[in-house]
Amino acid sequence: MPAYSLSKRLFAEGLGTALLLAVVIGSGIMGETLAAGNTAIALLGNTLATGAGLVVLITIFGPISGAHFNPVVTLAFAARREIPPATAGAYIAVQFIGAVLGVFTAHAMFGQDLLQVSTKLRDGPALAFSEAVATFGLIATIFATVKFRHDFTPVAVGLYITSAYWFTASTSFANPAVTVARALSNSFAGIAPHSVPLFIAAQGAGALTGVAVFGWLLSTKAKVNEVANEPAHLS
Repeated sequence: MPAYSLSKRLFAEGLGTALLLAVVIGSGIMGETLAAGNTAIALLGNTLATGAGLVVLITIFGPISGAHFNPVVTLAFAARREIPPATAGAYIAVQFIGAVLGVFTAHAMFGQDLLQVSTKLRDGPALAFSEAVATFGLIATIFATVKFRHDFTPVAVGLYITSAYWFTASTSFANPAVTVARALSNSFAGIAPHSVPLFIAAQGAGALTGVAVFGWLLSTKAKVNEVANEPAHLS
């Protein structure tokens, strides 16, 4: 894979995150508009667009920047020393900037006020736990597919987020930049600023757990006696 300059990698992270938020917010607005009050239909439209968009965006930008689009993903790779701390900090900055610009882009496409504040409360321990589970699963998906099926990572992440929209009570934000940006949209996909800190704390906890569990699980370093006693595999 060709090595891209830091400026190109940062631009890819910012642009990719902006496009992701344009998909999330735009499909939420469109889904709510067309669903005639049917929340399930609105959520389905939001889900399918987001999952499909992720597959495309990770495929496009992955070879350039890694297509993190997510501060906890960047921090997870930094914890594994796969990205330098200074670069990780720059990635996170452009992810937040890109996320906000993506929300503004979606609002502009639908003729809405660019700057909004969401009134949609998403509070309580169940939603916090959901965000921790969602983020844990996202880290698991990324780490495992990068190790075993690198070329399948875009599809795996898109499929995981599609499913997590429906199996988690929080609809799987799993991303601090996305969470902050969605607080700036008073739409179907929004989240009230009051609810943001709890979501981000839960996402951090889920990511830390994912790094610890899958860092251990996917490690191939074993003691000599463990290798000697490893059971035979059927061929």
